[in-house]
Amino acid sequence: MDTARSAHDDVRTRYDRFAREEAPGRSDVYAEWAAGVVSDAGVQDVLVRIPEQHRQPPLVFAVTRMLGAPVGGFPAWRDLVVSRADEVVAECSRRSIQTNEPLRLAPLLPVLSEIEGPIALLEVGASAGLCLYPDRYSYRLTDAGGATRTALDPRDGASAVTLSSRVDGPLPALRMPEVVWRAGIDLAPLDAREPADRAWLRGLVWPGEEGREERIAAALDIAAADPPLLVAGDAEDELERLAAQAPAGATLVVTTPGVLVYLPRARRTAFIERIRRLRARWITIDAPGLHDAWCPAIDAGTWPGSAVALDGEVRAASDPLGRWWEWRTGGSGSAA
Repeated sequence: MDTARSAHDDVRTRYDRFAREEAPGRSDVYAEWAAGVVSDAGVQDVLVRIPEQHRQPPLVFAVTRMLGAPVGGFPAWRDLVVSRADEVVAECSRRSIQTNEPLRLAPLLPVLSEIEGPIALLEVGASAGLCLYPDRYSYRLTDAGGATRTALDPRDGASAVTLSSRVDGPLPALRMPEVVWRAGIDLAPLDAREPADRAWLRGLVWPGEEGREERIAAALDIAAADPPLLVAGDAEDELERLAAQAPAGATLVVTTPGVLVYLPRARRTAFIERIRRLRARWITIDAPGLHDAWCPAIDAGTWPGSAVALDGEVRAASDPLGRWWEWRTGGSGSAA
């Protein structure tokens, strides 16, 4: 009984936080659904049947939309959850959030610009590999008013995917990286050529996020035309094996954008050490309190957004999905 009550409390707490802190400004629909869960015992009874690591609101909401939930008010969504509870539980239990947002490359571009090419790019938690094509996308970096500060296109011209991001403060030197090898590891990699995988990625976009589904669809076309090497498995088991396949003469760059949060802290720390033992450069974008690998140390209480780093050395503050970033030269709050 105590275990059941604890699980219900976890659902209420998690969905209340999502409704109040995470969904506002991104998706009014998801905010309404999450707020409804908090006071609906019937929906909670379904959600507690899902393993704890698979009951995050964005995952549950994406699964229910895949099963036919209309993008509208809470009552219709609730009806689907309760009437198709077994399907909801089964699908959520076997799936995971695979946010494959290429816009994350905008704050990573100046870090990649520091690395001498050619580059062999290896992403941990690659999903469909959309963040393995920094050289195939166009970039439009703007100021707070939306005016373009700089534009950068691939060598063969403007891309079908344009990554627009606001840059506060100074603008560092930028250049298009020369990527000669693309590989990724994921527990369940997605294939940009497969309609079902494409639909799942697009379904992970929150209702109300303007332009994001179109950007992901166009990036999927780029990946489908030149698929990366994607390996299914645990990164802790596959990292060294895949890294050994990188071509000689290329600089191996390992990226972990937004994936370390899914490892328990002890395993996270150990995995960072494994990356550092490779003859590679390491680029990451993480919440500041996620690990202690930052140099210099970051004050998580005052740092805005996530942190971007090269080999642990802090380079920028950034929105987790790359919508804005600010170049910084060091210190837990000092701007360049």
